[in-house]
Amino acid sequence: MDKWADYSISEVRYNTEHTHIEKAKVHEDKGDKMGGAVEWTRSQIVVAIENGKSFVTILRNASNNWGKGEDLRIITINSTKYIRTDANSTAADNLGELPEF
Repeated sequence: MDKWADYSISEVRYNTEHTHIEKAKVHEDKGDKMGGAVEWTRSQIVVAIENGKSFVTILRNASNNWGKGEDLRIITINSTKYIRTDANSTAADNLGELPEF
């Protein structure tokens, strides 16, 4: 397995309005395997991205192996930073089709 990013996210928990991530399950990408899941807050993810760390989403495939999803980015809308896998200007975090916990 090639290294996809510094970190990968496998699951996400949104607030009740589904506009902001509360926590996410983050794995260190070790190149040949994924590290164990550690819960990070939204602010920890934002700070890491702003400090140059790269993130992707990951999903289990039919063989129960990790498959690469989408790259994460920060989009700023009306002075608020949102974590997104797309570049549209919707005022909400969006990590695509990741499972929620």
